[in-house]
Amino acid sequence: MLAVDHGYFLGPTRKLEVPRKTIEPLIPYADAIMLTRGVLRTSVDPGANIPIVLRVSGGSSVLNEDLSNEAITTGMREAVRLNASAVALSIFVGAPREHQSLVNLGRLVDEGEEAGMPVLAVTAVGKELEKRDARYLGLATRIAAEFGAHLVKTYFCEPDFEKVVESCPVPIVVAGGPKLETEMDALELAEKSVGAGAAGVDMGRNIWQSSNPVGMIRAVRAIVHERRNAKEAHAEYLRGSKAVKR
Repeated sequence: MLAVDHGYFLGPTRKLEVPRKTIEPLIPYADAIMLTRGVLRTSVDPGANIPIVLRVSGGSSVLNEDLSNEAITTGMREAVRLNASAVALSIFVGAPREHQSLVNLGRLVDEGEEAGMPVLAVTAVGKELEKRDARYLGLATRIAAEFGAHLVKTYFCEPDFEKVVESCPVPIVVAGGPKLETEMDALELAEKSVGAGAAGVDMGRNIWQSSNPVGMIRAVRAIVHERRNAKEAHAEYLRGSKAVKR
């Protein structure tokens, strides 16, 4: 999954200042794209054959210390009208608005069940990146599944990410997080994630902030779908112009 929903709280993130320019070359190599309705309407060709995971929560910007103060900002009828394949919202376990975000999830799952719409719960940590350990992630992902999320997006951790996956009864996809130092670091993250049982990854900045975004998404795709290792995938990244077989 290609994540390009960052602007909903970060604004014009580096290399996502003009969303259409960033998104268009990458669509052929993504299984799905995660974005807001505003970017979907303005920056994705309506004829593009790409499943949409629609970001439907928000309400707090990076200027706010408490990023957990979110609500549902896009209704289920709108998601259906936009032909979304799934809807996504963030939950903030352990944050000041934990209760609010979990109630949001429960209500969204109810609406999703009525509409036949899967719900992706994102275990957001706000600005507290130190929360990314197995004990916390195991708690957050399990709560998301217990509330009815059909799949969960979370962070990779070491050690014991396998235990996080095992204790979550729905598929897990791993967030890329902030831009890592090198492309190899991001590819190793993808390899470790799927090797530990994740269904896939949802990467954004580690793809489109790369010096070769198309080569990078092809390389990540090779890891997820062809189970290549990071070294083999990095060779794909370096080739750049040769597409990975879908």
